[in-house]
Amino acid sequence: MPDEKVQAAIDNWAPRFVAQGVDYNDFVRTTSSIERWDEWLDAWVRTGDLHTSLAHEAKSTGRLLSAGEAFVRAALCYHFAKFVWMIDPVRHRYASDRAVASMYEAHRLLDPTAERLETPFDGATLVGNLRRPVGIDRPPLVILLPGLDSTKEEFFHWENVFLQRGQATLSLEGPGQGETGYHTYIRPDYEVAVSVGLDALMDRPDLDMKRVGVVGLSLGGYYAPRAAAFEPRLKAAVSIGGPYNFGECWPRLPSLTRETFLHHSGAGTDEQGQAIASQLDLGPILAWVRQPLLVVFGKLDRLIPWVHAERVAAEAPLGELVMYPEGNHVCNNIPYKYRPLVADWIGERL
Repeated sequence: MPDEKVQAAIDNWAPRFVAQGVDYNDFVRTTSSIERWDEWLDAWVRTGDLHTSLAHEAKSTGRLLSAGEAFVRAALCYHFAKFVWMIDPVRHRYASDRAVASMYEAHRLLDPTAERLETPFDGATLVGNLRRPVGIDRPPLVILLPGLDSTKEEFFHWENVFLQRGQATLSLEGPGQGETGYHTYIRPDYEVAVSVGLDALMDRPDLDMKRVGVVGLSLGGYYAPRAAAFEPRLKAAVSIGGPYNFGECWPRLPSLTRETFLHHSGAGTDEQGQAIASQLDLGPILAWVRQPLLVVFGKLDRLIPWVHAERVAAEAPLGELVMYPEGNHVCNNIPYKYRPLVADWIGERL
């Protein structure tokens, strides 16, 4: 019988794993072997190692497409090994590094035009992955923002949805996220990271920097409207499963999510964490979002109440709400509905 945290991870995030590219059979096999939460990371690292072995085997025989696909699967396993696992920072960092390295191996084999971007940011380094569609000289750019526990390594298949529609993608890790988060904490003024990322790309001849949009998932659904309110270079924004005020969600959040927020925000206590979460508040700035804003939400979301989405869409001057009655958090149980909708919608506005 799995303990409470293992069961919570299975119940809350199984659709997300599958939507992002983890094989369902891997999910069942791996999680069924875990009884205690302290076993979670090692179990998923072992599954990642399996796919790494398959990647190297395929690569040694010249089967480069198969190798690249296996490296993507390995990266996802290493990422999900540590995504809300805060028990041991050394092992957490080990899994993070394996995820990063595996994804870059995948890029070399599957998308050699992909680039790692590093930009100085507030005494640290802002990190992102830039990918461009094939056969388009100056495509529009869509900035993809992770949430509390997601990173750019989770986004390979999400990026492909935009690339297939002729849009370049920048999966950006801001304060408290991924590699950027190694030396930064969550901050409410996330727009500063987006502005730094835009500054680094403004002179690129291979991107149309007059056509830039932003899409955020989960807590990134707070970051995206926030960035649009302060950054006029963004022409459209999408919030998927994001909060109106994250502090209001605190009492209903799973303990794993609260622990992860404490880690990435630098809070020392639950009370401090909720106080910082309450600063992530769209209320004071939604009137400043002059761009078209699409709000996508699932009414069965167990982390954030669906009324938050209604408030965001109603208070943004050009807000538009798509509410899926059957959708869970970030609508990961119906990716075939929300993903093409989002990519088509933002593409039409860029």
